[in-house]
Amino acid sequence: MLTKKGKYGLKALVHLARLPAGQLAFVNDVATGNNIPKKFLDAILGELRNAGFVQSRKGKDGGYRLARPADEIKVGHVVRVLDGPLAPIPCASRTQYQRCEDCNEATCQVRHLMLEVRQAIAEVLDQRSLAEMRDISLDDLSVARDIDDLSVAKGIDDLPVARGIGDLPVAVKVQA
Repeated sequence: MLTKKGKYGLKALVHLARLPAGQLAFVNDVATGNNIPKKFLDAILGELRNAGFVQSRKGKDGGYRLARPADEIKVGHVVRVLDGPLAPIPCASRTQYQRCEDCNEATCQVRHLMLEVRQAIAEVLDQRSLAEMRDISLDDLSVARDIDDLSVAKGIDDLPVARGIGDLPVAVKVQA
């Protein structure tokens, strides 16, 4: 699951991606505009700066901007920097693999399913740039809102999903 740190980092980068090239944004403006606690955002932007995603300038006219064009920044790379591996369990990770002590990895069904989950997540996040995320239209977002509305109405947190228009998830009706 994406942590708040990962979510806030992506929201901040999208905010910066909306600015004209080279323009700086004040941390307070990014925080206020995206409902992110300022102190938390300061720490996140520091990590993003250290990873080469943003540049900063101190002082009265200071702030943050993207270090390279938004179409060159892959969402999967940002998530890995802020949240670590994409895999739901360590034995399915490609970047921080850890062997399981309690099972035979060759025959473990849980591991094999989690390898598929990790691959599906990577295929989406590693193919999407920050520019694509920034440019998601309101029509695309309405699909996500429909899923949210359905889950709230039914009291369900995790609805089964399938890929829809633009690879955004769409709810799948499950027969009881």
